[in-house]
Amino acid sequence: MKRNLALSLISILVIITCSSWGFFAHYRINRLAVFTLPKAMAGFYRANIEFITEHAVSADKRRYVDSTEAPKHFLDADHYGKSPFSAIPQNWDDAVKKYSADTIYKYGVVPWTIQFEYYRLVKAFKDHDTTAILNISANLGHYVADAHVPLHLTMNYNGQLTNQTGIHALWESRLPELFGDHYNYYAGKARYIDDPLKEAFKICRSSFKAVDSVLRFERMLGKTFPADKKYEIVKHGNRKVQDYSVAYSKAYQNMLNGMVQRRMRSAILSVGSFWYSAWVDAGQPDLDKLIAIPLTTDEKRKIAQEEALYKAGKILNLKEQ
Repeated sequence: MKRNLALSLISILVIITCSSWGFFAHYRINRLAVFTLPKAMAGFYRANIEFITEHAVSADKRRYVDSTEAPKHFLDADHYGKSPFSAIPQNWDDAVKKYSADTIYKYGVVPWTIQFEYYRLVKAFKDHDTTAILNISANLGHYVADAHVPLHLTMNYNGQLTNQTGIHALWESRLPELFGDHYNYYAGKARYIDDPLKEAFKICRSSFKAVDSVLRFERMLGKTFPADKKYEIVKHGNRKVQDYSVAYSKAYQNMLNGMVQRRMRSAILSVGSFWYSAWVDAGQPDLDKLIAIPLTTDEKRKIAQEEALYKAGKILNLKEQ
């Protein structure tokens, strides 16, 4: 989540444990992005799909030990006016010259972080550095996914300015966790990105356009939904806490008309495309030579089954394998 404050209570009575996109969604986005890759990359990424999945949330965990991490996950676009993407220079030096580095960092640097991680990945591919390729791929996937979350593009990131505190976790955690197994995630094949910074800003611009709908629909729902049915006790891990009810979440999901699914699907394609483009820019090194431990026949079968379901618009419940 873009602020440590967003880990706070929805209210005195409502406790939500959340993170950017929620761990559930980050795991899924990074994992399914592997299936967007061309054959020359697929073997390496599939052999390391568990690492790519598990470390999809490492950037969030880093916020607790690195004070410089938090701004990398968001961009408070509305700080820069009603037409922020006309006002913000995409070039880092130009942006700093116009607003100062302190201001830029205060209001978030996710598009520049994506660009920085992208070129780190290019270098890792050129160096044939397996450890760096995997770690940077996982981190880059995280930041690209975060840029797809509308509430990462506004100062009102948790609805705290409009009496909607808790909406961040509702949109990016509760909805995908409840309904994500029924989403169609198929996004096609990774494409080449000519300009990673321009693409990062394009993603942010698209997310920013959805901010009004995210907030307005929940505000409308809150005014009409029975107050005593809005929350219920649910189990998060080993804890029972008060969270948005299934009924309220479903009503909000319906009002959004597939928005969360669309943003996740877009994130999957974007993550794969950034990985693919970095590999191309590095000269398309032979990644098969970097596979330390080949997949077993059974592992290949399970991944092939997972990919087939993904292409069919379904999802494999890994817990049931």
